[in-house]
Amino acid sequence: MASNQFIAFVIAAIIFPTVAMATDYVVGDDAGWKVGVNYTQWAMGKTFHIGDTLMFNYGAPHNVMKVNGAAFKDCNNATGTLLDNPNGMVTLSQAGKKWYICGFGSHCSTGGMKLVINVESDGPAPAPSHSDKILSSWYHILVAVAVVMAMIAM
Repeated sequence: MASNQFIAFVIAAIIFPTVAMATDYVVGDDAGWKVGVNYTQWAMGKTFHIGDTLMFNYGAPHNVMKVNGAAFKDCNNATGTLLDNPNGMVTLSQAGKKWYICGFGSHCSTGGMKLVINVESDGPAPAPSHSDKILSSWYHILVAVAVVMAMIAM
């Protein structure tokens, strides 16, 4: 006969699947981080949360600088922090507005290489995407198979 702990585990695994995952965003999607992309439009409709990751895909001569609101408005990179990591990966660790620009030449001011987002702190998790629903379905199937196999083995 199965132990009470095993039964409790199986019930919890079936009823309370953990599908909440951070989201990885490629800034600009297939276009990446380059001149001529409307990053305001790209960010529209997206909800960013603590733990999400931004990946700025770019090549020379572009770069990514984290700046404050005033520097963003003026495209001034003098007070910014250069993101010195592969593809400008940023893990969003604090809530609030975040501003990013390309600090090369006039790429920010005339090329549109600037992004502002708002990172949510709390509140409801975003609605599950299609891939989350598929993952959840596979999770339930896997748990059901494990339960059946455990019962057969007893």
